[in-house]
Amino acid sequence: MRAGRWRRVASQVGRSVTVWVVSTLTMLVLAGILPDFRLQSPTGDSATRIAVTAAFGAGAFGVLSAVVWPLLVRLFLLVPTLVLGLLVFFLNGALLLLALRLNPAERGDAAPETAVVVAAVMSAVASATGGALAVRDDDAYRRRLYRLADRRRRGGPVGPAGPGTVFLQLDGVGHDVLLAAVGNGLMPTIARWLGQGDKPGRAARPTHRLTPWRTDWSSQTGASQLGILHGSNHDVPAFRWYEKDRGEVMVCNRPTSAVELQQRAVAQAGHGGLLAVDGASRGNLFSGGAEEQALVLSIATRRRSRETRSRAGYFAYFSDPANAVRTAMSFLAEVGREIGQSTRTRIRKERPRVGRGGLYPLVRAFATVVERDVVVAAVMGDMLAGRTAVYADLVAYDEVAHHSGPTSRDAAKVLERLDRSLALIENVAEHAPRPYRIVVLSDHGQSPGETFRTRYGLTLGDLVRAGCGLPVSRKAERTHSGAEARAAVRAALRRPGKEGREQYRPARDSEPIVLASGNLGLVSFPDVHHRMSKEEMDARHPALLATLANHPGVGFLLVRSEEHGGVVLGPFGKEIPLDRLDDDPGPLADFGPGAVEAIRRTHSFPHTADIMVNSWYDPAEGEVLAFEEQIGSHGGLGGAQAKPFLLSPLALSAPPEPLAGAERVHDVLRRWLDEAGGPQVPLQKPEEKAA
Repeated sequence: MRAGRWRRVASQVGRSVTVWVVSTLTMLVLAGILPDFRLQSPTGDSATRIAVTAAFGAGAFGVLSAVVWPLLVRLFLLVPTLVLGLLVFFLNGALLLLALRLNPAERGDAAPETAVVVAAVMSAVASATGGALAVRDDDAYRRRLYRLADRRRRGGPVGPAGPGTVFLQLDGVGHDVLLAAVGNGLMPTIARWLGQGDKPGRAARPTHRLTPWRTDWSSQTGASQLGILHGSNHDVPAFRWYEKDRGEVMVCNRPTSAVELQQRAVAQAGHGGLLAVDGASRGNLFSGGAEEQALVLSIATRRRSRETRSRAGYFAYFSDPANAVRTAMSFLAEVGREIGQSTRTRIRKERPRVGRGGLYPLVRAFATVVERDVVVAAVMGDMLAGRTAVYADLVAYDEVAHHSGPTSRDAAKVLERLDRSLALIENVAEHAPRPYRIVVLSDHGQSPGETFRTRYGLTLGDLVRAGCGLPVSRKAERTHSGAEARAAVRAALRRPGKEGREQYRPARDSEPIVLASGNLGLVSFPDVHHRMSKEEMDARHPALLATLANHPGVGFLLVRSEEHGGVVLGPFGKEIPLDRLDDDPGPLADFGPGAVEAIRRTHSFPHTADIMVNSWYDPAEGEVLAFEEQIGSHGGLGGAQAKPFLLSPLALSAPPEPLAGAERVHDVLRRWLDEAGGPQVPLQKPEEKAA
């Protein structure tokens, strides 16, 4: 025992010395290359003195990085992540200047901008050297990973001997997109899990099964993840919607809304969530009842404390300066990659295309680099700490596919990098104190297609205003589609000739609120405090429903009827009550199985909009028309957006097929946790978790 301890100490000392030597040599090389970085006095020094200065500087920089850097990161925890990523370079450069100042001989110096470059290179070299030396040392590798996520538990591994479960959500990756990526060799890790082998013609034994599932009508992360993590997504009709009783627009990715939605789900389901027992939630909109949380939106509004400051997220990752520098450099590279890719699409005049300027390059780099690195590091730490259940969301693909298209080359490159993250997590599982089952799933897919505004020259809001007799923007009025809208209004009202703006100008508070969630639109009249009926809307705005239902960019409408309860409206006066859709699906026929059930369920929600508008859908091409500025969209019915996947180990029981709705996925995941070692999601009084 004692001999083994001494061997580990000697090994650690040897690695530290090697890193020090390599860092010293790196500093000497940089001093010879960079004109504003010197390791000697102005009059010159001997080679030995220069080497000693470099060795002292490298050693001091290493010590400061290990001791001072974590304290600096802790001080900057309140700084926005995008800003922190840029500060990394300057903070590291400041540490290098301080290290040179500590030299008693006072022979080292560098210009501030040069110090930033030197510090970045030295951190990267030191990290690569330390990692290479630790590859063949499992104990060292384990310790390094523990430090990476700052999650080691004192006293050694704890928890039951049974297997833990890691749920990795690849946000927005549809079932068919995943299969295509595997078939094209973009995701070799998943290909191996499915038994497709590393090389053509080489068979492998599968370890996982792939199961498609069907989303609810609201095919977006808020509804799906709430249902998956908390067992209920009741009364979530879209990504954003207006609640008349509160006079508030709810948005799933707004922190205050996320808190409210989570509390409602806990009360509806009657338990804390999927992760209520020894669980960890990473990068999600909702906590799932986990005590360990990092980058979780539903805790963002709480007062910061030891439990809610995401210590295992940003701090644990950025406390290692090498990680911080690597992520910051990757961040800048991704910004440049996005600018180059968007420029190429403009030069080639590719269609469909949306604007990708402004802050979007920074947002994309955060999603594809910072969020990915921090979440993956946190998951690794959870596994090494022996957590029972971990659920993490990787949003990279979804963000890129919205702007580049779900089958674009840009999105394919993101899938390649996500597969490497899966391989890393799989490797870490070999060093964890308990076996882990890795489940990969998605919350929805994405459907391609140009935007509603690009095709018709006006927004859904413009079309609604035209149907209500309200003025629309001059730009929309001049388009062919704007003229069509006006013509549809006149036809519905049976009034020939041009309609004057002054004929009908209602009070401002009676104007409709029009919200978009992908290719799902919601129209609400805020001055009417109940869900308006078709009869009320026909009396108030006789042309509105006909204008919407007959527009070529609209697939169908859902409204409440005083006579029939709920009705689906289609073009040419098609009107089908919900209870007759099984016999005559009407405009829903093209939207595939499950559409009728999804619409009936949404109709039962208390906060369903006065008018629910689903865009046109082309079943041959799988295209929809987004009411937002996205060429890869999700949020409603139509195409790949409603067909995500569930990739599960064969050791777990097979999920039922067909698997429909996020709440049913929650039941499957909960059953798998039970199979791993007894009940993991105890029922409790809702107020205990909601408090």
